[in-house]
Amino acid sequence: MEEQTTAATRRGETYAGRSREQRASERRARILASAVHLFGTRDYEDVTVADVCTGAKVSKRYFYEHFDDRADLLLKVNREQNEWLLRGVAASVPEKPATLAELFRPALHTLVTMLRNHPESARVIYVNAPRMETRRRGVLREDAQFVDAVLRRAVGTPKDQIGYDRTLLALVAGLSEVLIDWISHDMAGDPEHLAEHLTGIALALTATAADL
Repeated sequence: MEEQTTAATRRGETYAGRSREQRASERRARILASAVHLFGTRDYEDVTVADVCTGAKVSKRYFYEHFDDRADLLLKVNREQNEWLLRGVAASVPEKPATLAELFRPALHTLVTMLRNHPESARVIYVNAPRMETRRRGVLREDAQFVDAVLRRAVGTPKDQIGYDRTLLALVAGLSEVLIDWISHDMAGDPEHLAEHLTGIALALTATAADL
């Protein structure tokens, strides 16, 4: 058994007590963390694969084990960051909100707080990613589906599905543009006021959605 362990170590399957898969996962996590920092502090065009690898302390060989190129990296970083954001927002929503205000107010205050506390992630999600038009549109539809899932807790099943879906798409697109403007201006202003403004916008748009 000892001989097998030694042989496996020589082949690189284990090193310092970590398996090959564990080491690969750790490298991928470092690459993603480096990418969030760089895409969150620079324009997309100013970030190179070499920059990301330097920040992650990995070689390009390991980078290309996980990502096709810089655009693929941004796509995956954006997806994971957006999923992180939606999980946090979802956790703040009451299971059975009595009103739309009880649904949107905690969700949007949590959204603004998470973005404020993680400005690099905010820029990755809302500023750099929109340069990738296909991904931007995909995110809007994903977010509209997310809003649909939580909104049904308060309004149930819509009668006019097409009109309802279009209203939710308009909602997430409008809120996204406000957030992009806020982030692009260094998150200036009181975040609580912003969250209340977003809540008002959401309530105004979904007042009609509740009747569809």
